[in-house]
Amino acid sequence: MAYPSKLTPEAIVGAASELLRAGGAEAVGMRALASTLGVQPSSLYRHFADRAAVLAALEDQTSLELNAALTRATTGLPPAEALRAAAHAYLKFARSQPHAYGLLLMPRAPYTAQPGAGQDLWKSVLALVGAVTGQADDTAATVAFWAYMHGFATLELSGQFGRSGPRGGFERGLEALIMGLSHTD
Repeated sequence: MAYPSKLTPEAIVGAASELLRAGGAEAVGMRALASTLGVQPSSLYRHFADRAAVLAALEDQTSLELNAALTRATTGLPPAEALRAAAHAYLKFARSQPHAYGLLLMPRAPYTAQPGAGQDLWKSVLALVGAVTGQADDTAATVAFWAYMHGFATLELSGQFGRSGPRGGFERGLEALIMGLSHTD
């Protein structure tokens, strides 16, 4: 067994991430995590208060990874094209990392904005949408965009589109949304 003093929060989150990707949030338990790391479960509590704290760290990691994917996809593009690229990157992320993405959808108490990875992700999407609408802090439009993305990804990942798939529904909805966001009175 490894010495607990060699254990770091980063190592714990890395091992938890492997468990998450292999089996979803249900697979991330303190005993399973300790077994993966070759330590006693009690040594994990020096770094994380409980399973919920480990899942919160994984959610932060997921937010960071998704934000990085959106940034890579949108850098240097004009506003509408950047929002379109962000939507495709978002959906690609959800498809390629469904268990990690699922952490962003887990039920929780009403959210209070706190500094951190989740808020940084929100601000990135807010800036992308604001560039299209012409309003720097367009929360309503950002909520509409985010709801579309979450909704589509959730429907697809849960198999709700059936064997025929969405049949171009993603592109059609995305174009309608971007056109609506671009409309100025």
